[in-house]
Amino acid sequence: MLPSRTSVVIPAFNEAGTIGPLVSDLRTATSWREILVVDDGSTDSTAAEAEAAGAAVIRHPYNKGNGAAVKTGIRRAVGEFILILDADGQHPAADAARLVSRLETYDLVVGARSAATQATLVRRLGNAALNAIASYLTEQPIPDLTSGFRAARREYLLEFLHLLPNGFSTPTTTTLAFLKAGYSVRFEPIEAARRSGTSKIRMASDGLGFFMILLRVITIFSPLRIFLPISAAAFLLGASYGVWTIATQFHVTNSSVLLIVVSVVILLIGLVSEQISSLRFERPERGGD
Repeated sequence: MLPSRTSVVIPAFNEAGTIGPLVSDLRTATSWREILVVDDGSTDSTAAEAEAAGAAVIRHPYNKGNGAAVKTGIRRAVGEFILILDADGQHPAADAARLVSRLETYDLVVGARSAATQATLVRRLGNAALNAIASYLTEQPIPDLTSGFRAARREYLLEFLHLLPNGFSTPTTTTLAFLKAGYSVRFEPIEAARRSGTSKIRMASDGLGFFMILLRVITIFSPLRIFLPISAAAFLLGASYGVWTIATQFHVTNSSVLLIVVSVVILLIGLVSEQISSLRFERPERGGD
């Protein structure tokens, strides 16, 4: 069975109220290779509750971030497969085994939450915008880009470990990385419960951070799909303005020439960025010299 070959990785920061029942439910649901709780510098009894429930606990000496905790868990895991889920009690243990079972066919399985179960209206709208942008970048429908509930082969996750940030965009980065690298990705529909306690993400203070994450994701994974429309818009604007000035003033203005030159420069930058992006995902052949 796949669960017996799967390491469960749970990043946790001040989740003493939910981590114990979550670990117990996971152990009841099926037999896992191991359950690793990465205590990311919690100031409550998260580590003690996880150990009492039967999990192996890895402690960070201070809070490094959700992504850093996930990376620690991936490095320390011994299973062939890895299941990652949040410690807030949103994901039923029964769904965990269902996600892992899909790894017979797929390389990454993401628990795609229905819109009704995605927290507040503001957050649902934000997630919908991210899903739309990601779908445009990858040219594939992505129903839930930010779900932290996912399963994959450990060796594939290790390929992209250097790309993963220490903050909250690890799910976004792994999803786009797997799609960009040509791996098979499935979005498994799930119903997430309302989380216990309060979210660690603050929409106001983290707004700039998410904007920077979006820019980073664009430039890493699909730069030409951003540079090309901007280049085309600048060229059309410059060419149209040039035609208008020729027709009305019988000469070409410096502004129209500048816009056309800028469009060419943007296109060239986009082409170079696309080549760099492709090189980033080239993997060495296994078993070769």
